[in-house]
Amino acid sequence: MRARVLVRPKQGILDPQGVAVERALPALGFEGVSDVRIGRLVELEIDDPAQLEAISSSLLANPLVEDFEIELLEDAPSA
Repeated sequence: MRARVLVRPKQGILDPQGVAVERALPALGFEGVSDVRIGRLVELEIDDPAQLEAISSSLLANPLVEDFEIELLEDAPSA
């Protein structure tokens, strides 16, 4: 099965990358953008989706400062 895990900084946790992007946007002519958060997206094929929670909390995300969201996708079509 194909899955996506979206990892983001928890609300209230400093996000230096998000701050840098938010500060750069007005210089590029983009106004009215705030609260920019930078995360990462992990896509993987997994035989047992029941493992995703443990994989995400023990390896993909730091549960002290990050939240994660798991999305199960349809299997990729065979080539």
